[in-house]
Amino acid sequence: MEIRRMGTDGPEVSVVGLGCNNFGMRIDEAESAAVVNAALDAGITHFDTAEMYGGGKSEEFLGRALGSHRSEVVVATKALPRSRDDAYTPGALARRIREGCEISLTRLGTDYIDLYYQHYPDDDAPPDEALEALDALVTSGKARHIACSNYSPAQLETAARLSDERGLAHFCANQMEWSLINREVEAEGVPTARRLGMAIVPYFPLASGLLTGKYRAGEEFPAGSRLASGPYFAKIASDENFAYVEKLTAFAEARGHSILELAMAWLAAQDGVPSVIAGATSPEQVRANAAAAAWTLSADDLASLPTPD
Repeated sequence: MEIRRMGTDGPEVSVVGLGCNNFGMRIDEAESAAVVNAALDAGITHFDTAEMYGGGKSEEFLGRALGSHRSEVVVATKALPRSRDDAYTPGALARRIREGCEISLTRLGTDYIDLYYQHYPDDDAPPDEALEALDALVTSGKARHIACSNYSPAQLETAARLSDERGLAHFCANQMEWSLINREVEAEGVPTARRLGMAIVPYFPLASGLLTGKYRAGEEFPAGSRLASGPYFAKIASDENFAYVEKLTAFAEARGHSILELAMAWLAAQDGVPSVIAGATSPEQVRANAAAAAWTLSADDLASLPTPD
């Protein structure tokens, strides 16, 4: 498994990362451990979780499953956002970040977090409040690197400027939704991160499963699948997207690959992407995601990739 650096000074991570959002929600602890072990066997060193995943079970399951392998991997987790039911008061966001870090350390059974994210920006708090709280975690050794998730281009710019001006730790990455189906971030988000020297960590690279080949237009979604779980995910299953998936499938198969391999390899080929986060509910899915990294798309492949109608 190829190892890449995250941004200019972030951790080194495997080009395929394991998203642990299914732990404690769609799979139990034994199943989660099997997924983690399969990832370790495949050479995956990047494990991405969050305080909110599985109501806290994701971090607990991951920490116990890693066991003696903890020092061999990069564990990324994310602070639960401040409650929107509470009016913002100065220092509230900083307290939430500190509290979240302590909760995550306990659940993961570790004394440091390799990569600690602000999961969502807090529009009510001044931008320096999060940066100062996260910088203090780095200074204390509780977090080795910090990053953000779902930041807008303007928020990335502001964070980079404040870190420079105040000598605070910099965000080494921004995690954003990016796939062959959802390419909105290419207009501003991706170029901004690249210019600032930040890594781009794509999530939902398989477009909630639409790019795995297991869904067909006009057919019922498989029971228990993400698209069958609710309207938030099912809205991606439009006629237009299914038509595009057919074109992408034909493109991949003509080159001896699957559409899943194309989806992962295409993101891995993008400048500034050190690791592609993909969730899994079984060891077989982990192995399929990891194998996709073996396909290096050529310049001709990238230039001839089909475009949506």
